[in-house]
Amino acid sequence: MRMLHTMLRVGNLERSIAFYTEVLGMQLLRQSENPEYKYTLAFVGYGDESSNAVLELTYNWGVDSYELGTAFGHIALEVDNVYEACDKIRAKGGIISREPGPVKGGTTEIAFVRDPDNYAIELIQKKASYTTL
Repeated sequence: MRMLHTMLRVGNLERSIAFYTEVLGMQLLRQSENPEYKYTLAFVGYGDESSNAVLELTYNWGVDSYELGTAFGHIALEVDNVYEACDKIRAKGGIISREPGPVKGGTTEIAFVRDPDNYAIELIQKKASYTTL
């Protein structure tokens, strides 16, 4: 098994595609419309879907906002340098909701960004290596 994608409902598809591609550097991998059921899907990510997990952005026609709820936490992205990443995101108009620095009670360097629909995205400083289970 492998993770394929995470789906987020968005209120403005063009705005969300611009954020994920222009601000976070992802690629628009594919997009499709379903006129019968009135929705559009856009898949964005850092690489081909055959070997990378991606985000599915779902726009339900005519719905411009959603209640995010309290169960969803955040999307996490690894970055080479969390401080430089925040500077670049800020320069492109992105909102840094938690400035870079060590996680509470630890040494891992993190920051948080908000997308146009207010979803939280954690930026995690790349470490030398990870141990897998």
